[in-house]
Amino acid sequence: MPRTSVFDMKLAKVYPALVAKAERKGRTADEVDACAVWLLGYTPEQIRAAAASDVTYGDFFRQAPAVNPAAELVTGTICHVKIAEIEDPVLQNMRRLDKMVDELAHGKPLAKVLRS
Repeated sequence: MPRTSVFDMKLAKVYPALVAKAERKGRTADEVDACAVWLLGYTPEQIRAAAASDVTYGDFFRQAPAVNPAAELVTGTICHVKIAEIEDPVLQNMRRLDKMVDELAHGKPLAKVLRS
């Protein structure tokens, strides 16, 4: 069976998994949305519409209205890879969102996750 690239996976499959990861630790879908809003410039309504559509995870990031200039403040390691060492900016932002959701799941206050 061929392996599907994360870029080709449907947002409708990936985004609920991010929300579920946060909810298992007592966080909310709204907090996950806040991370995506902060990072990518979408509105919560745009995120819900995209998640209900056929858009791929890669296109969701490629079509982001406005990547936050402070996104580079999201640092660390995700999946044993340092975010700063990822060369592809789309993949780097995917990993940044993963990192932010991980921080939520580990109990970090939303204001700190959003680098406020």
